[in-house]
Amino acid sequence: MSDLEHQTTPYLRVDLPTFESNLSKMSRALPGTALRPHVKAFKSTSVAKRLHNAGHVAFCCATVKEIEGMAAAGLGDDLLLANEVLDARRLGAVAETGAKITIAVDSKETIDAAVDGGVNNVLVDVNVGLRRCGCAASDAGSLAKYARSRGLNVRGVMGYEGHLMMATDRKVQAAMVKDSMRILLEAHTDVGGPIVSAGGTGTFDINSWATEIQAGSYLFMDTEYAKLGLPFLECLYVVSKVISVSPDRSWAVVDAGLKALGMDHGNPSVEGGIVGFCSDEHTTLYPLKGQEKVSWKVGDHLFLSPAHVDPTIAKHERMLAFEGNKLIDEWPVDLRGW
Repeated sequence: MSDLEHQTTPYLRVDLPTFESNLSKMSRALPGTALRPHVKAFKSTSVAKRLHNAGHVAFCCATVKEIEGMAAAGLGDDLLLANEVLDARRLGAVAETGAKITIAVDSKETIDAAVDGGVNNVLVDVNVGLRRCGCAASDAGSLAKYARSRGLNVRGVMGYEGHLMMATDRKVQAAMVKDSMRILLEAHTDVGGPIVSAGGTGTFDINSWATEIQAGSYLFMDTEYAKLGLPFLECLYVVSKVISVSPDRSWAVVDAGLKALGMDHGNPSVEGGIVGFCSDEHTTLYPLKGQEKVSWKVGDHLFLSPAHVDPTIAKHERMLAFEGNKLIDEWPVDLRGW
């Protein structure tokens, strides 16, 4: 019996050779601190250590819990919380241990929170079109001035063009990224500092204006990113087991559903069949068009490819790295929570 068959389903399976290829491709394209890997994509210090070993010593985080866990794992060289918070005391406590902590700010209130929490470094977060967090570019300079008046070190600006990550027309995408970065660079002129932080997996090769790119999903990819023709391949799957087949073999059911998959980008995919619908603990699969019956039998292991890798990983406690059917490593997903 293979290592694959010994595991309790559902679980996360990583094809290790493909993962390592993805890591190497990005490290060649954006070596060292040109890449600030986004921890929210994988939420694992084991994965982060592989990136650190590849020369990426600065990381981007989405939650205070990620900052705490990365610093505790000895990965606190340069940690950016790319999110606004109104209580930075936990971050200040991490900074006191010697980790270098920077926080995104977009208002006087978030600047005051950084000061009150004991965080000394900030980036001014600028709205470049996503309509999420970020100040207006015209306000960035005055916020930087206010931050400095309160004794903070303003390292530069941040602006996430997340609304452009999934654009399928690369020429149109490139033009829109340029427009977004024009806004950010105008703000940077007023703010100063060495850092212009932006980008992600979908724009890593298009955004030439940022000094660092905040990409993370490229390590694993998903069915949405796979549509863009990027040089990275999917390597993370939710392994499930066929637990029921209809009497006429017109559908099959596996033991992974909504609680094992990130569903905000749609259903997962499966080779050799069509995903019908997902329930809490089940996914119903139909045969491919032109076929009347499913070929699977009860007990078969099937790989579901998630449409959105980040929230899928966050639903699991570990990832299992395989070469073929041989288990090579286990990566705890130890940075979940807030």
